[in-house]
Amino acid sequence: MQRIDRGPEGAPAGGVSSSTMDDVIPELAQAREKFLAVVENVRPELHRYCARLTGSVIEGEDIVQETLAKAFYALSLATETPPLRPWLFRIAHNTAMDFMKSHGRKYVEARAELDDLVVEIDDRPDPIVVRAALSRFLTLPVSQRSAVILKDVLGHSLEETADTMGVTVAAVKSSLVRGRAKLREAGDERESSPPADRGRLETYVGLFNARDWDGVRALIGHDCRLDLVSKSARRGKAVGAYFGRYEKEQAFRFAVGRLEGRDVIGVFAGPSTRPAYFILLDWDDAGRVSFIRDYKYAPYVAAEAEFCEIA
Repeated sequence: MQRIDRGPEGAPAGGVSSSTMDDVIPELAQAREKFLAVVENVRPELHRYCARLTGSVIEGEDIVQETLAKAFYALSLATETPPLRPWLFRIAHNTAMDFMKSHGRKYVEARAELDDLVVEIDDRPDPIVVRAALSRFLTLPVSQRSAVILKDVLGHSLEETADTMGVTVAAVKSSLVRGRAKLREAGDERESSPPADRGRLETYVGLFNARDWDGVRALIGHDCRLDLVSKSARRGKAVGAYFGRYEKEQAFRFAVGRLEGRDVIGVFAGPSTRPAYFILLDWDDAGRVSFIRDYKYAPYVAAEAEFCEIA
């Protein structure tokens, strides 16, 4: 699963967590931190929307990071600040549409399915939609998917939903009626890829749980990249401090599990039976860790994740 590296011309690719800005322009890094603090409350909502649009908590967070990169860049050029929440949702919606079109899986042209039929709908959230698994949303055409997520999952008004999607209220009503009906009939069609590198992952997890930090560091490639999602990014020797933080923590347990068709690490805090967050690893040809993606500072991602621990 590759993270998004696209971004508007002149904007930092891959989200606003890049450490490059920190090193080059301290003032810009400070502005970025202030921006992240301002959007902190709306970020989990953006993720719920994007994760359901794509059927993936991982890709959903990629889109959120790109959304915030675009917004941060746009604000640097703006003469006044727009209404933040609806503005961010419009950027997220358009970013997600671009992402889905570029990936050509179960995604379709959004406007091709829209119409302005006059229909009556129940304005209350549909409980079936609220409880639906992420993968079930992929059975819907994208306009219906977007409408039911915004209206039923996130509780937006019809007018807010129409504004985010760039369509009429009548088109939203039509999409809601059809989308709700299809979700009631849909099954879970997620395909799962075979496990990969599970032995290496189990070794890494075993060393972490044994607090064998020398053993853990021996598995890390010299040019390893680290992404602490929504916090910072590091590479090479700078990754060492990451393990130092874990050395100071005691009440955690790592476990190998399946998430969206791939093996990942679930991190459990205390006696909890659900992971507090999870970690993705990539490996180089020599069998060492080449990329760590740690969601510790984005706990809302784990709240949406369908994680299954492997005994």
